[in-house]
Amino acid sequence: MAVEVVMPKFGLTMQEGTIQRWFKAEGDPVAKGESLFEVETEKVLYEVEAPVAGRVAKLLYPEEATVACARVVAVLAVADEDPAVVAAQYAARPEPAAPAAAVAVAAPARGQTRGGPSGPVTPAARKLAKEHGIDLTAVAGTGPGGRVTREDVEAAIAAAATAAPAGEPLRGMRKTIAEHMLHSVQSTAQLTITTEADVTELVVRHHRLRGEFAVTITDLVIEAVAAALRVHPRLNATASVDAVRHHAAIDVGVAVAVDDGLIVPVIRGADGKALRDLAVESRALADKARAGRLAADEVRGGTFTVTNLGMYGVDAFTPILNTPQVATLGVGRIVEKPAVHGGQIVARRMMVLSLTFDHRIVDGVPAAAFLRDVVARLQG
Repeated sequence: MAVEVVMPKFGLTMQEGTIQRWFKAEGDPVAKGESLFEVETEKVLYEVEAPVAGRVAKLLYPEEATVACARVVAVLAVADEDPAVVAAQYAARPEPAAPAAAVAVAAPARGQTRGGPSGPVTPAARKLAKEHGIDLTAVAGTGPGGRVTREDVEAAIAAAATAAPAGEPLRGMRKTIAEHMLHSVQSTAQLTITTEADVTELVVRHHRLRGEFAVTITDLVIEAVAAALRVHPRLNATASVDAVRHHAAIDVGVAVAVDDGLIVPVIRGADGKALRDLAVESRALADKARAGRLAADEVRGGTFTVTNLGMYGVDAFTPILNTPQVATLGVGRIVEKPAVHGGQIVARRMMVLSLTFDHRIVDGVPAAAFLRDVVARLQG
């Protein structure tokens, strides 16, 4: 019996994915576990593997089509099935909807390169066109052999802005973030508490450690948060409509700013990592996030999130929960100012911490106790 391959769902917030490329053409043999197509969602590229061995009978969507999760995207003929017969059965079905930018683009045959009608497209041009919703089939290439270049796409963006000044629709990552944030504030009882930490000694430690290896203030905060979560497991949890799950593993997400959005890669088992290893992993994940090379497993399954805006000169802010997590810590900048220390008013380095939590799951006292513990670890 033919096997249907569907658009996978990599996380609770994923609603759709974009087929970046097919690794197989119709009629090609494919082995179980062999890469079939590449999906992009929230700046994460993920290769989807064939669930069984067989032949590709039908590709239901072209490259660059955006498809809802659980929709069938390909059909595999297995055993002695004739791929042509299987394909004919699906050809009789209504054509699946595809976005305007992909309607005129056919699935590529083996060895065929894709692009606009005048030639191939450079990777930079394709990425820019996708970010701005530009239909590459309508862009004339001025590069060698009619290649569509980044400059060609920039010209198309400028022309589109002139022709339609009324506004720009939300697309891609920006749309996903908007939907996620709206769902977060509408589905939870969010409350934020703040406190100030004297991080004078932490700054001294940071300067000393930087002479040994690359480490950031965020890394030191993650270290303190992970240790505190071991003592306050109520905040290391995720919630659904009618249930809460407390996690044994402490997997801390770290918010990373990328072009036109935010992504939260996850440091697994953060409480069990030495600071040096934690810093190396944090830097590697941030670099991959900015390059758009994170795997799906690197952005899902976090149990708590840390977001630091201190490097942008922000004193304090109200972070929004990264649902389904029940708590998020916001970190402000470090400011030198007068403070009482040892009975004297002296200059100290101070930092504001803001803890947002879901009041349906966590009460104010345990949330405050956790925040106090984090402060103590940063100050100690």
